[in-house]
Amino acid sequence: MANPRLKDLKGSDRRNFLRLMGVAGAAFALERSKLLNFIADEGGSALADGAACSTVNRSVHIHAGNGCFGWYQLLWPHVAIAQADNPSFAYHAGSANTLFYTGDKPFAYAPEAPWVQAGAPTRPMTAFMSGENETHTLTPTKSNKIASNATLCGTVAAIQRDQPVLLPVIGVGPVALGDAPGAPAVATVPTGLAMVDLFNSAASQATLLLKENQGLYETYYKAILGLREAAGRPTWSHQLEITKKAANLLSRNLASQLMPTAADLDAYGIGTLNAGITNANAKEKLTNLGRTLITTARAFKLGLTNSVMIATTDIGTGDDQFTDPHKAFLNMTQLQAVVATFGQMFNAFYNDLAASPDPTCQTQTLDKSVIFTVHGDTPKTPRQTDAWPDGTEQNSNWLYVMGGGYVKNGWYGGIDADGSVRGFDPTTGADVAGQASNVTTNAACATVAYAVAKGNMSRVTEIYKGPSIEGIVNKP
Repeated sequence: MANPRLKDLKGSDRRNFLRLMGVAGAAFALERSKLLNFIADEGGSALADGAACSTVNRSVHIHAGNGCFGWYQLLWPHVAIAQADNPSFAYHAGSANTLFYTGDKPFAYAPEAPWVQAGAPTRPMTAFMSGENETHTLTPTKSNKIASNATLCGTVAAIQRDQPVLLPVIGVGPVALGDAPGAPAVATVPTGLAMVDLFNSAASQATLLLKENQGLYETYYKAILGLREAAGRPTWSHQLEITKKAANLLSRNLASQLMPTAADLDAYGIGTLNAGITNANAKEKLTNLGRTLITTARAFKLGLTNSVMIATTDIGTGDDQFTDPHKAFLNMTQLQAVVATFGQMFNAFYNDLAASPDPTCQTQTLDKSVIFTVHGDTPKTPRQTDAWPDGTEQNSNWLYVMGGGYVKNGWYGGIDADGSVRGFDPTTGADVAGQASNVTTNAACATVAYAVAKGNMSRVTEIYKGPSIEGIVNKP
């Protein structure tokens, strides 16, 4: 029989309850289906429906500052640059080893690029000319804007508030959420390892803050106690002091479920990091990226967060080869090893997600609900390896998106072998010769918001006020 106090929850009380039950269910290692059944018993089917299938997708956003964005150009080069086979161009693989795939638009995948199998992309990528060069910026923003008053990451986080979680958005390293109407606060930590402690602290606070509403606290606590039976783990005694012991149990159990294992580290290439990488700082930075992705995948599985922003900056020491990879092409063995490690980590991350049911929609696996983006300060010119200059043709920049089928794939605009720059028309998708990349910043970012909103354009246009983007998105 439903508990009337839970059945009548509305607004923030309802969101807080669903958030807390998600945390408690994770702490008890309770299967999502059992958690939903329990919520339905306690609060009625309407309350369970609110926790059952999300109307939004999750997201991971790579922020590549201080010249680190250049590494991603080596995974997903401009088509004309990869086709040219020009040894002076900043591409390491050559056309014979590159996958040229024509989906909605042509795209080039380096041999180390993730999500490619049997000569075709399994998760097609998109690149939009977007923003402008902002060389040596630690927290790049100019390709991360959806409106004059809203960043891409802030807008995404605001849309994702429809799905209650413990920590709505997390930043790892020097990242900037930026502003957007309705955006939550970002919880920032320096490393992937620190993410575990962050969840522990947040779990404790989520439990303790319930004291602010004494009327509902007893009801909430009784509901959490009921989870013991649903989980089949009646390990709490009734004499436990609520505010301290409950928080302690949540923290201890979350830590054990979020910490990477030795098998995880091997799968992500961290256990035996590629021997070709001799730069100690590069190894440290890449290890941090891998550990962050592992914990992110686990947090998504437990329904603890919606969005994670990860900084990949200063990959190396002050020898300038990796802090800003001007000299990367002087050591091709190390360059290829770094690019391969990026690809291995991204593959392992989505393999992890593909092996788990979506905790908010049991009919699909988790990989189907995670959107992926990369933006940075400067991608570096694709037309010169010597000292790999920071300046780009026509001061251009771009944004990479894996849009989960909601975004049309391929290169929209681009840089040609002769150095000419193309933009695109977001309404038709057609190329526009000579157009500056900052013309289409807002439209490019709007496609990511569209993907996170699962094709709900009305959520996007609450903030985005530019031209139609129907030429660069797919209707659900």
